[in-house]
Amino acid sequence: MTYFQELRSNWRPLLAAMIGMSCGFTAMAFTNSIMGPHLIHEFGWSKAQFALVGTLSLITLVALPISGRLVDMFGVRRTAFVGVVAGPITFIILSHMAGSLPFYLAILVLQNLLCMTTTSTVYSRTVVQHVVRARGLALALAASGPAFTLATAGPIFNNFVGSHGWRAGYIVLAIYCFVGGSIALMLVPPGSKGPLKAVPIRKEVTRDYGLLLRTPAFWIMLSGLSLASLSQFVANSQLGIMLLEKGVPASELSGMISVFAIGVLVGRFVSGIALDRFSASLVTTIVLALPAVGLFLIASNLGEPLVLKFAILLIGLSYGAESDVIGYLVARTFGIGVYGTVLGLMVASISLGSASGSLLLSITLKSTGGYGPFLIVSGVLALVGSLLFLLLPGRTPPRTQEDVDTVPATAPAG
Repeated sequence: MTYFQELRSNWRPLLAAMIGMSCGFTAMAFTNSIMGPHLIHEFGWSKAQFALVGTLSLITLVALPISGRLVDMFGVRRTAFVGVVAGPITFIILSHMAGSLPFYLAILVLQNLLCMTTTSTVYSRTVVQHVVRARGLALALAASGPAFTLATAGPIFNNFVGSHGWRAGYIVLAIYCFVGGSIALMLVPPGSKGPLKAVPIRKEVTRDYGLLLRTPAFWIMLSGLSLASLSQFVANSQLGIMLLEKGVPASELSGMISVFAIGVLVGRFVSGIALDRFSASLVTTIVLALPAVGLFLIASNLGEPLVLKFAILLIGLSYGAESDVIGYLVARTFGIGVYGTVLGLMVASISLGSASGSLLLSITLKSTGGYGPFLIVSGVLALVGSLLFLLLPGRTPPRTQEDVDTVPATAPAG
């Protein structure tokens, strides 16, 4: 079977993952950038207060590892069902809120807890379980759904909220997420379930986590991702506000966000193809270093629209490629049997870095009133984190389904 034949023969898991992530938590998070200015204006919240929304990513430190472990135990369909139902309910509740910031944060907490089951940690497992040779491109195709949705529907949704209000916007989101999520669940192949070995659950947990803690590659990836993701929350909740402060007119905001979305989409495919052909460690280093350049440009005195668009494009390229490189590295290094378990922990480390960055931003905004100091510090740390991935082994063959049954899934990479 050739490279592209493998993709064609596995269209069903690819399409299921693409639609599922397009209607899941990843897509939900982007709406905060659109809703943020409207909520701040109507309820009188300060920018520093709204910046605390980013600290909710701390919840994913628990929710993502649990979701990852659940998908290894019960499969994609059963695990994702939780978020497909919970997501629309939270949006309906948000459409009725009266301006209480604690209430708003409480609903987002619920959303973060339950809807992590609709992220790439869960849906990408059906992709890596079926695709081997073209795994990098397959992950890119699956993960392109949210970026394509944001690039095409983002400006439309932004204008809709501007014309009909944020309450109507939340109702539209509820309908969209439920219909799309239901379609994704029906497309997931029935064989995408685990565990792959008939071993008692408790024994698997003890063995898997014990081996992970003794694996050098695990700690390298965990540390690198934590450092490189300090500024990641900016794209989800602060990008619109930050651009307005740089002097970008509100009417051009949707265009700037579209540039970010296009970067995400391009980044996914370029990195996916690169992963199938070059050293995954080198590709990851380049991907995670790109945002630093973008952050430095935004922090500079260069406020021309072209410069800002280029900076946003770089951040988008990295944001889009990140899920590809992490998923690929996890499958290559640790195998399929514990794919969700390891990926959940890796993405949780990103949340840890993002939450830390959110706290840092809140502190710097209160003390300086500007974004500059935060952008410089987070940019430097992103460079440091990206270089850590050069310590990982070079190009190695991807793990196949047979590898799950013949080699320790969490064997040290070396």
